[in-house]
Amino acid sequence: MRNKPWAFDYLKSNAHLVDVEENYKGRIKEFFPKEQDLHIEIGTGMGTFITSLAARNPNINYLGIEIDKNVMIRVVEKAEALKLDNLRLVLLDANHLNDYFQVSEVDKIYLNFSDPWPKNRHAKRRLTHSTFLTSYKSILREDAIVEFKTDNRGLFEFSLMSMNEFGMTFQNINLDVHAEEPEENIRTEYEEKFSSQGHKIYWIQASF
Repeated sequence: MRNKPWAFDYLKSNAHLVDVEENYKGRIKEFFPKEQDLHIEIGTGMGTFITSLAARNPNINYLGIEIDKNVMIRVVEKAEALKLDNLRLVLLDANHLNDYFQVSEVDKIYLNFSDPWPKNRHAKRRLTHSTFLTSYKSILREDAIVEFKTDNRGLFEFSLMSMNEFGMTFQNINLDVHAEEPEENIRTEYEEKFSSQGHKIYWIQASF
């Protein structure tokens, strides 16, 4: 996505919806009108997934986390159009989750079509690497679920091994989500694109 020089100012002008300067660091519950269970998506893409989830489940608070300010603009536009009280966004590097969230305050994490970082030397950047799993375990309540979807077979296999070695418990492993698509599945923009190209979609649900 092309760089938009005005992106940061645009996001700041929507401070009611998106936190661009970590103003809610350590106090994310204050960002929402109601205190409810908190589900987060790390890497929002264009926002279809998290906006759809929030619309379906008004009794859950959803927070979308994205590092790219240009991408975040698209998510803000969708969220603003829907006027959902239970949806908020934060411009944040996933490496700093432990700084932003308190221990055990998150109830579920979604990882959708994360960058596969295919080169071995970049393995630590993958969002299912043990470094990130350690962060997730800290901010998640006990027995909470991490839900992961990808079309990338290599990343899927890496994630299975990484989660298994970390001692996580697999609640669900689906090797072809669209073969018999679960009713609760929400297709992301990338999911639609990759599926139309004949890629299988892999899905993992696991807990610590």
